[in-house]
Amino acid sequence: MKTPKGNLLGLKPSELEKLNKTYKRRCLPEEVVSPGLAQHLVEFSRLTSRQVGVLLSRKGEVEWVVVGDAHGLKLPDIGRMRAGSHRLRGLRLVHTHLKGEPLSQDDLTDLALLRLDMVVALGLDARGELGKLFLGHLVAPQEDGVLWQTQELVLARQPDAKVLVQALEEEFGRLSRQRQGKQERALLVSVHVGSNRREAEEALLELEALAQTAGVEVAGSLMQMRKTHEAKTLLGKGKLLELNLLGMRKMAEVAIVSQNLSPSQAHHIAQETALHVIDRTQLILDIFAQRAQSAEGKLQVELAQLKYLLPRLSHSDTSFSRLAGGIGTRGPGETKLEVDRRRVKERIGQLERSIENISQSRKTRRSLRQKRALPLMSIVGYTNAGKSSLLNALTKASALAEDKLFATLEPLSRRLRFPKEREVIVSDTVGFIRDLPKDLLRAFRATLEELHSADLLLHVVDASEAAAEKRLRTVEGILEDLGLLEKPRLLLWNKADKAQAAARQLCLSYGGISLSAHTGEGLEALLFEAAKHLFVRG
Repeated sequence: MKTPKGNLLGLKPSELEKLNKTYKRRCLPEEVVSPGLAQHLVEFSRLTSRQVGVLLSRKGEVEWVVVGDAHGLKLPDIGRMRAGSHRLRGLRLVHTHLKGEPLSQDDLTDLALLRLDMVVALGLDARGELGKLFLGHLVAPQEDGVLWQTQELVLARQPDAKVLVQALEEEFGRLSRQRQGKQERALLVSVHVGSNRREAEEALLELEALAQTAGVEVAGSLMQMRKTHEAKTLLGKGKLLELNLLGMRKMAEVAIVSQNLSPSQAHHIAQETALHVIDRTQLILDIFAQRAQSAEGKLQVELAQLKYLLPRLSHSDTSFSRLAGGIGTRGPGETKLEVDRRRVKERIGQLERSIENISQSRKTRRSLRQKRALPLMSIVGYTNAGKSSLLNALTKASALAEDKLFATLEPLSRRLRFPKEREVIVSDTVGFIRDLPKDLLRAFRATLEELHSADLLLHVVDASEAAAEKRLRTVEGILEDLGLLEKPRLLLWNKADKAQAAARQLCLSYGGISLSAHTGEGLEALLFEAAKHLFVRG
């Protein structure tokens, strides 16, 4: 049995009876609101000085009756929306405004977030009679970000509700079809604890670079400075609402959160938004999944992805139920999320054994190389610092060198000839990044073990990057975690052709060599210093 919802406390039995009779009211399918229903709602508001509203189906039947206070009403949980982003909910809200005011921001927000067919305000005039009527409905998102359209309504000359809704859904469907096959559109979200706005902006810029590397079109961003994170949703309630509306305005499908989310946080943010939610770790894993080419690389990425997903399988959250390919779900680690935890653990065990076998094979190759007494130089550094470009410049190799994060995943080794017929092996490694996912670091341990046998580490830093010093410390922190901080290493301030003054200043502050892998500047100085480390007698 249907019963009224909302602010029922203090209503007289006669008023409750009148309210219950609202469910017997009907409108024609083409009517926005029938004169009889409009008059019935206005009379109730005049008697009680409370707003009252109904949610009507497309057949014109009253599905919900809701009572508010003098200033507004709160809609109940009316369940999941109808299938598809191009569909409206199939319900329209008709409610009273005691002072005859037009549709409020809350009305329009409900219209957008609930994807209602339309919302109607029945204004009471100074005598408490039916006065002005106002109609609002969604429109297909435009470049100017307009989400809805409002107009004053004349009861005797209403638009055909059935035709209006059909036209709106056809337009949403047309836009949806246009978006098919195009890059996913994402909103970047960052919640920064503290007052350092520059640091927060740097984190957002890095997130944007990661998103672009993953093949995502960045539609907009949202940043919030807070004293502490909201435990449940990371963002505050107001920012969540802003995120929802921004997603609609920008026609975004994905929210990429700069912070790493707990399974519970991802679940709750997804519940509050109409967006598929992924965090920074998931984004990095997605990039690795796209770029892994070798069998070894694919195994390593799949292991990291499964370890990331395992604690989240127990959460039947909407962020995963919406997965249908695309960002956060691509690559060798793509698997059915319905698979039980036992099978996932079994697969993790298989992958770990396979990677252990790879590790043993690498140890064998290292032993053979050491018997030939060939020194090893390993290039390390923050992602996109120019490591592959340096390898190419030193050895005339043709390693992929793109202006993208994580352009290199597969380790690449080349011989480099020094004077006096001496040779060394130069190897490129995967780039590091701040807050590198621990599971990813562990999954790539077989690859990173090469660094332990290196005779010299070449630490490349992008001197043209504003956060160069922070990135230097990030890499040194990762090297420390890997037990490599005591290894001999040369500090190389790359891209000096773009930032000569900055490179010189960084050399003065931290030591090292200023160079440009692009122009060749500083390579002779690098080789001279490397020879002193590698060939003690040379």
